[in-house]
Amino acid sequence: MFKPVKVTRISEEVFDQIKSAIVEGSLRPGEKLPTERELMKELGGSRIPIREALKLLENMGFIRTRQGGGSYVRSLVADRIYDPLSHVVKEDMDKLLELMEVRKEIETWSAYYAALRATAEDRDRLKGVIDAMTSWSEKKKTPPSRLDMDFHLAIAHASHNTIQEHLTHTIYDVFSDYLNFLIENVCFNQKYQESIYDQHLGIYDAIVDHDAEESMERINAHLTFVDQELRRCSEAEGG
Repeated sequence: MFKPVKVTRISEEVFDQIKSAIVEGSLRPGEKLPTERELMKELGGSRIPIREALKLLENMGFIRTRQGGGSYVRSLVADRIYDPLSHVVKEDMDKLLELMEVRKEIETWSAYYAALRATAEDRDRLKGVIDAMTSWSEKKKTPPSRLDMDFHLAIAHASHNTIQEHLTHTIYDVFSDYLNFLIENVCFNQKYQESIYDQHLGIYDAIVDHDAEESMERINAHLTFVDQELRRCSEAEGG
C-alpha cells in the first residue's frame, strides 16, 4: 500500500501517503491503520516523524486515535453530517425513514457500480461476509448485526467511489444504534433472518456475475423490504 519515503521531510511524506490512501479509498472509513512500528518498517521512517504525521492527520480530521487502541480512518463527511443528523433521527422517526430513502438511493448505485468495477479482492471480501452469514444461517442463530453492515460497506467499497463509500459509512453510523435495538429486541424471527440472508445472497450473486442492472434491482428490493420492516417494527415498539 505504501512505499519507502525520502530522508528529507519524512513526516510530510508520510502524511501525504496516508492521506492519499484515505482519499483514494485504499484505506476505508473505520479501518484501523498499521501500528507505528509497522509504519516505521513499511515507510522507512523513525518513530518521531511517524507520530508527527499521525498527529497532523488527526488534527485535520482524517483519522481518530483511540488511547491504547490505535488509529482509525474517519469518514470524510462524518462531522458535518453525523452530529446534527444523529440528533434529528433520534427525535423524529419520520426523519429516520427519510434517511432510509437516501440510503436506498446511494446503495442502489453502489451495487450497480460494484458489479462493474469490483476487483477480485472486492469479490473475495464480499464472499467472506457471505460465508460468515451462511454459517449463522445454517445454525439458525441470530448473526451479529455487524455482519450486515460489513456486507453493505463492502459493496460501497467495491463501487470504487470514495465519497459514496464514506457517505454510506456515515449513514450506517447514524442508523446503527436504533437498528441494532430493533433487530435484537423487536424484529427478530427466523423468517425475517432467512429473508435477509436470501436477499444478501442474491445481491452477491448479481455483483459476482457483473450484472449491474440486476444488482441494482436486487438491492433496491432488499432495502424496500428492510424499510417496510423498519416501519412495522417502529409501530410495534410504539405499542
